[in-house]
Parts: sequence; structure tokens; C-alpha cells
Amino acid sequence: MVSRTAYFWKQTPFTRLLPSLIGGIIIQWYLQLPALAWWVLFLSAVCFKLIFPKISFSRRYRFSWLDGIAIAILIISTGGLLAWFNDIRNDKNWFGNSYTTGDVMIVTLNEPLVQKAKSFKANAGIEYIIRNGKAIKAKGKIILYLKKDSIDRGVGYGSRIIFNKTLQEISNSGNPGGFDYKRYALFQDITHQVNLKAGEFVVLAGKKRAPIQSALYNVREKILDILRTNIKGGRESGLAEALLVGYKDDLDRSLVQSYSNTGVVHIIAISGMHLALIYWLVNLLLKPLGKIKRWRWLKPIVAILVLWSFSLLTGASASVLRAAVMFTFIVCAESFSRKTNIYNTLAASAFFLLCINPYWLWDVGFQLSYAAVLSIVIFQKPIYNIFYCKNKLLDHVWKLNAVTLAAQLLTTPLSIYHFHQFPSCFFLTNLVAVPLSSIIVLGEILLCTVSFIPSFAGLIGGVLSRLIALMNSYVGRIESLPGSLWDGLQINIPQSILLFVVIAGTSFWLLGKYRQGLIVALVALLFFLTIRSGSFIRAEQQQKIIVYNVPQRRTIDFISGRDCFFYGDRFPAPDEFIQNFHLKPSRILSRVRLVDSLSQLFIDGRCLLFRNKKILVADTAFSFLSPAKKSDIDLLLISGNPKLYIGKLALAFTIKQVVFDASASSWKTPYWKKDCDSLHIPYHDVTEKGAFVMNLN
Repeated sequence: MVSRTAYFWKQTPFTRLLPSLIGGIIIQWYLQLPALAWWVLFLSAVCFKLIFPKISFSRRYRFSWLDGIAIAILIISTGGLLAWFNDIRNDKNWFGNSYTTGDVMIVTLNEPLVQKAKSFKANAGIEYIIRNGKAIKAKGKIILYLKKDSIDRGVGYGSRIIFNKTLQEISNSGNPGGFDYKRYALFQDITHQVNLKAGEFVVLAGKKRAPIQSALYNVREKILDILRTNIKGGRESGLAEALLVGYKDDLDRSLVQSYSNTGVVHIIAISGMHLALIYWLVNLLLKPLGKIKRWRWLKPIVAILVLWSFSLLTGASASVLRAAVMFTFIVCAESFSRKTNIYNTLAASAFFLLCINPYWLWDVGFQLSYAAVLSIVIFQKPIYNIFYCKNKLLDHVWKLNAVTLAAQLLTTPLSIYHFHQFPSCFFLTNLVAVPLSSIIVLGEILLCTVSFIPSFAGLIGGVLSRLIALMNSYVGRIESLPGSLWDGLQINIPQSILLFVVIAGTSFWLLGKYRQGLIVALVALLFFLTIRSGSFIRAEQQQKIIVYNVPQRRTIDFISGRDCFFYGDRFPAPDEFIQNFHLKPSRILSRVRLVDSLSQLFIDGRCLLFRNKKILVADTAFSFLSPAKKSDIDLLLISGNPKLYIGKLALAFTIKQVVFDASASSWKTPYWKKDCDSLHIPYHDVTEKGAFVMNLN
């Protein structure tokens, strides 16, 4: 046991280095240490490594453990420094350090415009801040929203724009359990946004483009044009674009949800499966070249160039780059006739990518990609060996399904943590969708190859349209099966870790015949169930009111135990996505279910009584009649555009708390806030501070 373990660690040095690098990145993000602290640690470890070999052999042997600690400190500090330097806020030229309201900005569009309902969106890089006629060079990125009637046809990637409208800092909705969009944007160096209408900006002459990036955008646009021309149907065309080049702006939201609910959303995201197809195709086409000794060296170079060109063409997401780095290692190893250890290759590729961008550590695609590959490496063969099929076709089908089952093992805790659901019929969906999507991708490559022959391209496009429609229909049928989705699952980070420990311990027990693995798994499972039981007990006891931050809407949840009553504006079918984005995470976090009524909630027009708390809703139709006797109002909710004078209302009621919901008049709210300040009434604006939560326990 000891010798096998020692041999494994010797063969996989990056599996020892990677945890230290990750540790340094995490420490820096959550503690935000100064760079000086990391430099002190880094240089101390370097000095130790330089001095340690010079001491006597006996002392080196006795204190060899110090050498290991020094290496760990060296890598941890490297991770911390990488995280510090990759945080745009630490750059002395970051525009946020000097930007003030009224400054004129010159920015360059970093990507082609993306069409939205009422505007065009694009990420832009800051070039200069102009103040008092002086141009100050600056760094950073912002999101631009340009009204559709405000731009010319020539505006696009590389266009330079000048404006002086005030930038808005990107913020989260502040709803419980909501997506941390501010952090997501910051990891891409984006910190602010601005909406520009006609007359608020000027497009400067000339464009600033990176040649390679410009060429890639042009190629992608040509591919998208080919797909849109030959593949009919909005849903089919949108999915084809996502499958081949990772372009998701034309995807149907309901279709994406269906793929997510059935466990095959991974085929939409460009990942290792797509690069494996490209690698297989390149190998097939270059096979004759490998037989000619004189030109054999050219094969790996072409393969690597094609793989990386495709990766950059599809947007270079973390999961794609993981696959590209891994295949690069494999191709290089094959070229030098060296056998690689897959665990070391995995760890080395992760180490390499985190050195490029340490914040990919929080990328869900990065996490799921490595979890899936590691799971396949560990579990695919044992699962495949469960059944023996003499028939070659059945054997191939079972091999594919063994891969699907294996990948699910280590991705399940992550999927539940991030998406709060588990597709119970994933096996049935992957059985058809994975091979069919592979055929579709190969068909799309063929379509692009013969696109100069319109009749042939139209024929292939028609076939692909039918295949995509068939796959969409199959996914929809699986989704409609009873019990196909376990929804509303909620686990935290400690529970996720415990699930991984359960899987690891059980694996050691079943695959390695180690009884200690079973003991570890059972202990971890006990802790998991204890934490989960505690969360359910707390959920049964909760009593609270939540006023959400949902743009232009009044949205309130009254929660009693695990029952939830919704009071506010109803969401029509097209806006269900907005409801799921803003409200569903909070309800999953609170472990509640929607009900039609609550025994302790009484509603009389705009007056509500919940657990002895009086709530008055002042909306657009609100009219005020002074009561005979002054009474208490625990919560005054101002919604819409009411004709309201808080001073007059305060003469009739003792107001304990004022809340402005997301639909409250933006121009009246500052006046209402002044009234509250003068009357010493606490107030909460959900558009500024996020959701208002009143705990009644």
C-alpha cells in the first residue's frame, strides 16, 4: 500500500502542487491580502530553497519535511500573487481609481454587438479618461448598452466611442440565494456599465482591432451565416450555432432549460467532447501524413494548431481550454513516444490554466469539466466491466453509457450545489442525445466545407434541421416524463465536500477493497445527514417577509415554516425566466413551497396582517383616509407611483419601517427618503440595498 502510494505521488507531481496553488488563490480572494505579504512569503521560501542544499546531508535528511513545507509555501504564495495581479482593482492604471462623475471616456468595443430586445450590448475596454482637456491612459472593462436607433451599421468590433455619461457600478440584485453577477463580471475585469442613447456618444473614426481576434470573429460570422442560411427554424438554427461554435445568443431559453432539466446541457456548451471530435477528424485526415517519415513532424503541429484555433473560435471558455491543454499534452507526448499519466496530465492542465487566470477556479464549466474527466478516468472501466456484451454494436453502446454514468458520479455534487436539481432520467437522454449531437457537429463541419455549392449545402442543412428537431423532440419527451427531474435541491459547500468524501470512501471500499473507505464514507454520510436535518428543522421554524428586488415589479413572499405565499405582480409566461432567476433561488434556499393561502396571513385590500405585523401597501391606486385613531404600521411598502406624502401619513400612523420596492417611482423616491430622514423613520430601498428581509421569529 505504501509503495504503491509513494509511486503514484512520484509519477504525479502536479497532483501535489495543484492543491497548494488553489489554496493560495482562495486565501487571496477571501482575505484580500496586500501583495507585500505574498512577496515576503514567496522570497522567504526561495531563500530557504537556496540555503537548504548547502547544509550537511544528515541535517537535510533530518529536516527534509521542511523542504516540503517550503515548496508548499512557494506554490501557495504563487497562487496568492497570481490572484492579486489578476484582480483589475489592484492595477494602478485601473480607471476606477481615478474616475469621477463628469469625466469623458474613450472606449473600444472588444466584441461584435449582441442584439437585445431594445438595445445592442457589447463589452468595451477603457482607453482614456479625459479630464480638463487632458487624456489619462486607463485600463478596465465596462458593459455598453446602445439603443437600437442610436448606431450606424458600421459600429462593431474595434469601434472607438467617446461619451461623458456617468458610469454605473455593477451590483447584484441582493435577493437571497441570487447569482453573484458582480463577482462574475469582476472575474472578467468588468466593473461598470452604461446605457447610451442617440446623442449621448460619438463614434470616432477608425477601428482598433487585434488581427487574430478580428480574423476569428470574421470566420465565426461566416460560419454563423452559413448555418442560418441552410438550417431552417429558429430553435434548430440557434442550437446548431451553439453546438458548432458556442454562439448562444440565438438559443431559445425554454430549450436550454429542457436540456438542463434532462441532464444534457453539456452538449450545448463547447467542451472536451467537441474537441475530441475535432481531434479524431484531424487525426483521420492526417493519417497518410504520419506514414511519411519526412513529414511526420508536421502532423502534431497541424493538430495542435487546429485544436487551438477551434478553441479560440468558440470563445476560449475554461472547459474548452482545459480540453485544448490536455490534448496538447497528449499530442506532444505521442510525438516524443512518451506515455503520460492521466492524473498528472489533468492536474498539470488545471495548474497551467489557473496560472493564466486564477479566477477560472470559480467557473462552473471549469469545475464540471475537470470533475467529469476525473470521474470518467476513475469509474468508466469498473462500470464498463459490470456487463459483458458479445455483440460489437451493443458493446459500443454500453461503452458510451458507461462513460455517461461514470461522468455523473463526481459531477452530481457540483450540479446539485450550483443548479439545485438532479435529472433522474439523464441516462435515457444521454443515450440518444450524445451520439446524435456528435453526428450533427460532424454534419455541420461538412456543411461549412461544401457551403460554396448551394444545392448540396441546402440538402445537408435540411437533414441537419430534421436531426436537430428530432433531438429537441426527444429531449422534450424525456422532460415530460413523471419524476424526470428532482428540483429544489439545496446543499451548501460543507455538504458538497461531504458528498465527495462519501463517493471517494465508497470507491476505495468497492474498487480497492479497503474497509477503511467504507468507514470514512459512513461517517461523512452521517455528518451530511446531520447538517441536512438541521437545515430542515430551521426551515420548519422560520417566519419571515421578503420584499424582492425584481426590476419594475412588486414581489413579496410571506413565509411560514415551509409554506410560502406570493403577493405582488403576476409573471406572464414570457417572463417565467425572470421569475426563476430572481425568486426561485430564494425559495430553494428557504426550502419552501408555494401555497394558495397562509393561516396567519389576512389581506384586506392594501392592508395585510401577518403574525401580528401590520403591512400597508401604498401603490399607484392608493388613496388615504385619515383614521379616527392613530395606529401602528410595522411596514409601509411603497410601490409604483402613489400620490403619497409621508409626513401626512405619519400624522395618522406610527410608521416603524418604510420599504421602497423595485417598482417605486425613481424620481419621487429621493423626496420620500428625505421625508423619512426628517421624521426619523428607517427606510430600505431594494434597488440599492437588495431584498428586504424581516425575520419574525
